[in-house]
Amino acid sequence: MQATPQPDMQSQTPAQGPRLGFQNTYARLPERFFVRQDPAPVATPTLLWFNPALASQIGIAADALEPATLADIFGGNLVPADAEPLAMAYAGHQFGGFSPQLGDGRALLLGEVTGSDGVLRDVQLKGSGRTPFSRMGDGLAPLGAVLREVIVSEAMAALGIPTTRALAAVATGGRVVREEVEAGAVLTRVARGHVRVGTFQYFAARRDVEALRALADYTLSRNQGITDAGADAGALLFEKVISGQADLIARWMAVGFIHGVMNTDNMSLACETIDYGPCAFMDGYDPARVLSSIDHGGRYAYANQPAIGGWNLARLAEALLPILHPEEEAALKIAQDLLDTYPSQFAAAYQAEFSKKLGLATARDGDDTLIKDLLTVMADAGADFTLTFRALCNVPAASAQPADDGEIRALFQDAAPLDAWLSRWRERVGTERADAPRMAEMAGVNPAVIPRNHKVNQAIAAAQSGDFAPFHGLNDVLATPFQAPPPGMGYDLPPRPDERVYQTFCGT
Repeated sequence: MQATPQPDMQSQTPAQGPRLGFQNTYARLPERFFVRQDPAPVATPTLLWFNPALASQIGIAADALEPATLADIFGGNLVPADAEPLAMAYAGHQFGGFSPQLGDGRALLLGEVTGSDGVLRDVQLKGSGRTPFSRMGDGLAPLGAVLREVIVSEAMAALGIPTTRALAAVATGGRVVREEVEAGAVLTRVARGHVRVGTFQYFAARRDVEALRALADYTLSRNQGITDAGADAGALLFEKVISGQADLIARWMAVGFIHGVMNTDNMSLACETIDYGPCAFMDGYDPARVLSSIDHGGRYAYANQPAIGGWNLARLAEALLPILHPEEEAALKIAQDLLDTYPSQFAAAYQAEFSKKLGLATARDGDDTLIKDLLTVMADAGADFTLTFRALCNVPAASAQPADDGEIRALFQDAAPLDAWLSRWRERVGTERADAPRMAEMAGVNPAVIPRNHKVNQAIAAAQSGDFAPFHGLNDVLATPFQAPPPGMGYDLPPRPDERVYQTFCGT
């Protein structure tokens, strides 16, 4: 299959667009932190999807602009007059191997906007053309990868998990060659920041201590509102990131989410989920589950994510050493003492998340065993992760009649191990509170719907053929994940054997 030739737009300069209230604090950092560059104009920008609620929240008055103007702005043909587009420099460990220079190879930070909540957020184009960091890449994004990020990132936001957000998806009119030839698109991503572990690694690899100090001060100010840390900036930043990452990964685990590519350049110091490439949600529970087509050794399997979070934090610690203390031995001690808190912080966050899923109102000895034993029963049966916890919401503590447990027992071919566990669980929750408030609370933390991989793939395939109805329908359902979806559409059901997804793919 041959790609359709497209006009060479890279040499053209985008026109100046309206002012959207941008500033760019990152552009005030030294020039070695980034490269200034305009997006590459595209052939025929078409607005495929827009998020008006997010636009309003972040202070962009998009309702005053025509769809064609929005397509030009978020496709790269119109650069807002107050934007300062730039590609950020960073390094990173990719599947354990260090690359001293990566950077935004297909993304440009337009600037930042202050939302109605007073929070400063980045607005970034992804798929906006080649940059000096593109290496051998084309700087483009295929439609499928853009739509996947829209679906999953917005679903994660609805689930209450810290994440980057999707503001717009624009078709470019061009073609992108990946596993096959696809339509091109540009995603507009919103984040509380795009500084990564890899950003610190970039300057540490160059022994640029001045840049490390400036970056630590900037990141603390931007993400934490702390402007007077002084010599303690590195340690304080590390402490905050450890806590934030422990909480974030625990939340991933609680919904069966597999990031798929937890490289250090994909670990945000704003502690948001970032870079939805070969990500996936589990159907049948298997702690060793890997769906990413590029994770050949299972490095980023579901159960490995907590440990990889700690590994990435250790790499951040190494990068921060020059600014933790002027004496190496003292710097190492500060880093190690802080890093040693990660396992207990993650364990506490994990137990808190799963205790809520089980309806445990208070913490008691043995709760960790109760959680672990349910997951073991689920793994042995390959029971659906989401449906098991959702069905548990409807199990009464006051009764042990088989009919009362029919919904959850139907998920297990051999229900005997589950029955034994339910007996212990009933004894535990039955002494705390009545069923009604417990059930309501559990239904508020155990989603009825998630972005099932087969549903995501079906929506993308239909959109690639010109039918966006499944894409919009799936997004609408995922916006209220704790409500039962409309019957008959199968949004809450696991895939049939012929619908199973065995691999997910990165869009780079």
